[in-house]
Amino acid sequence: MLGYVFRVNTKGKELKKISLISLFLLLPFSVFADEVATDTATDTPATLDLVIRRIGLEWSKTELKNESHYQESPVSALNADSQDFVKGFFDTALEYKHDRFQWNNSLFMEYGETKLKPYDEPATVSENADDILFSSNLDYACWDFSGIKFGPTIRGAYDTEFVARDDTPRQNIARANAGLSLFDNKVIKSLYLTGVYEYDFTYAGEQTAKLASELGWRLEYEVRKGVKFSSNGYYRKYLSYSDYVATDLTYDFSAIVRMDTNLWGDLTMGPYAQYRRAHARGADVYGSNFIMGISFNYITKFGLK
Repeated sequence: MLGYVFRVNTKGKELKKISLISLFLLLPFSVFADEVATDTATDTPATLDLVIRRIGLEWSKTELKNESHYQESPVSALNADSQDFVKGFFDTALEYKHDRFQWNNSLFMEYGETKLKPYDEPATVSENADDILFSSNLDYACWDFSGIKFGPTIRGAYDTEFVARDDTPRQNIARANAGLSLFDNKVIKSLYLTGVYEYDFTYAGEQTAKLASELGWRLEYEVRKGVKFSSNGYYRKYLSYSDYVATDLTYDFSAIVRMDTNLWGDLTMGPYAQYRRAHARGADVYGSNFIMGISFNYITKFGLK
């Protein structure tokens, strides 16, 4: 693949894992070929929609006054650190549907930082979110079970960041997925299991190609009129690498749950929770990030065709 040779030290479990991923990568192409040749679906009108999944802001602020007089106080609210948390996000998709095909092209961006001002010390700023994800997903419904479409999926993505930090470069990853998915249901917008080929060129001179398996989802459920629960995320397990880079992950898990309540028109507000957990090859323990908060969002849909 792209001129890279994967180093496999054992011919047992590791070879079986790679064979399984290769099967996921090749299966959709054979299914597409068979189904297109025998497709008897009616020629229904195509639709093209611009879906604003979320454009919003998450913000919190803790501001102390006269904390210098309360450094010995047992009341922590009077001697804590002043801090600001700001996070902006942009999540949109261009969805095209025709007969059994669904093609989504999406752009997801988020950036968040915390500014901390301890008493009698300089302020510090740290990033807690920085991601830009371009993705394109093509799904084909071979079967339809009571409104749940099922069939092969092919996905491509480019994952990067807004800025590079002082000690690390900006992330740059190209990713290709192929496998099977459930999609276009009232609740199950996407539920897929795929094989993954990933090319990581974050570090100059240390580019790595990887094979992985991935389970991902995007769910929406209308609790009642004006109140919607949603969740999206993925679990990615890496199985093979073209080279050793200590910061490469062995697994990566990300999940977001949220509850959106309509305030006025397409403006919503609600609580959310976000959890990220991953383990690097060169680390002895995993790393994690957990965030809870309130977000203000703009969510709507525009029919273009």
